[in-house]
Amino acid sequence: MSDKDTSQAAPGSAERPSKSAAKREAEALQTLGESLLSLPPGELAELPLPEELREAIALARRIHAHGGLRRQRQLIGKLMRRIDVEPIRAALAAREQAHRAIVALDHQAERWRDRLLEEGDPALGEFITEHPKTEPQALRQLLRAAARADAARASHARRQLFRELRRLLAADG
Repeated sequence: MSDKDTSQAAPGSAERPSKSAAKREAEALQTLGESLLSLPPGELAELPLPEELREAIALARRIHAHGGLRRQRQLIGKLMRRIDVEPIRAALAAREQAHRAIVALDHQAERWRDRLLEEGDPALGEFITEHPKTEPQALRQLLRAAARADAARASHARRQLFRELRRLLAADG
């Protein structure tokens, strides 16, 4: 192969991605479009989407036939290829991050609730030290109610304690 042949082949291959790369990108965009289908309408309305894509998503939500839904998902993927999807990806990533933060807060509140119920005053003192905005008297009352409640009221008292802990942790976090 001469230098002339090599120079002609290299620019053509650099300009356009391979078929498999283009197919992977199309599938990724279709998957992104499918994740938009699973969003609640209120969250979907907050995303920066073109009107044509919003209408295609609304139509896909009304389709129940498997073949028709598959074709509509492909159309959504095709529409996604025409737009800049980075703002959509960023918004979905921010939504996911917020969801993870809420889950982490819930887990932290559960751990504190369980620890407070098991250890009592030593754990309460540590919680108050770590979270100085805590009203110790109110938390002690909830802790006592959860500890001595009978079986019927124990779950209610534990939920109240959990809610208060989550509120305090969110206020400090």
